[in-house]
Amino acid sequence: MDQEVKKHGTGDRLYQIFIYVVLIALAVCILVPVAWVFLASIKQNSEFYGNPWTLPASFYWQNFVDAWNAANMGDYMLNSVIVTALALLLLLVVALPAAYCLSRFHFKGRRFLNTCFMAGLFINVNYIVVPIFLMLRDGDSFLKGVLGSGFLLNNLFVLAVVYASTALPFTIYLLSGYFATLPHDFEEAAYIDGAGYGKTMIKIIFPMAQPSIITIILFNFLSFWNEYIISMTLMSSAKGPRTLPVGLLNLMQAQQSKAEYGILYAGLVLVMLPTLILYICVQKKLTQGMTVGGLKG
Repeated sequence: MDQEVKKHGTGDRLYQIFIYVVLIALAVCILVPVAWVFLASIKQNSEFYGNPWTLPASFYWQNFVDAWNAANMGDYMLNSVIVTALALLLLLVVALPAAYCLSRFHFKGRRFLNTCFMAGLFINVNYIVVPIFLMLRDGDSFLKGVLGSGFLLNNLFVLAVVYASTALPFTIYLLSGYFATLPHDFEEAAYIDGAGYGKTMIKIIFPMAQPSIITIILFNFLSFWNEYIISMTLMSSAKGPRTLPVGLLNLMQAQQSKAEYGILYAGLVLVMLPTLILYICVQKKLTQGMTVGGLKG
């Protein structure tokens, strides 16, 4: 019996060691490239022609100044902030009430709506970019014939609407699953006190679902901020506004031809920095939102 216990304990230790080794290897694979990009962003151009792993001789901040001003990364970042904020606002305004109704009330057509949103989870957005573009292009052609000008393409607000629409299935699925785990006692108490459905939803349910709401905000922020294909397709005008990932591609093409790698890596840092800061700020809430739904009875 003692030998079996020892064998079992040895097996558990070996398994834990294996897990730690895998996790450390994954952490190194992620941290080393990120650290290398940060170090490369403060190097002068001449330092790239030697050993790429050498530390920078000094902090050359001019790369960030050139990337921000000369390469228009500041304008691209402002466009990304506007699009991401608008998309998140539209998404929350639609998804929160929809998920609340689908998870807390029984009405005719509820099962059909749930099926439609579930079906949306299996649609890869990249596969429907061309139909979305053609639809907006035809809409622009119609508007030009009626109003004299179109506004559906190369429009930051329209891009935000497309982002919010494509994120609805996943967001509603995640929120409705969390809302369904919340007890009904608080709602019933609010109804007895005279609160309506809207006030109960805003004052009672949403604060209780704060971890889940923060989780979907973070996930969708990362998705909207780093999205490239839809933005490149719908913002195709050379003189029109562009988001940060599309602007970064233009910067990469321009700086590679000029061999100014410091500015290129500074632009990469400008893209990564907001997501890293946001993740650090909401890390605890994110973990809580991913686990608490499964812990409630």
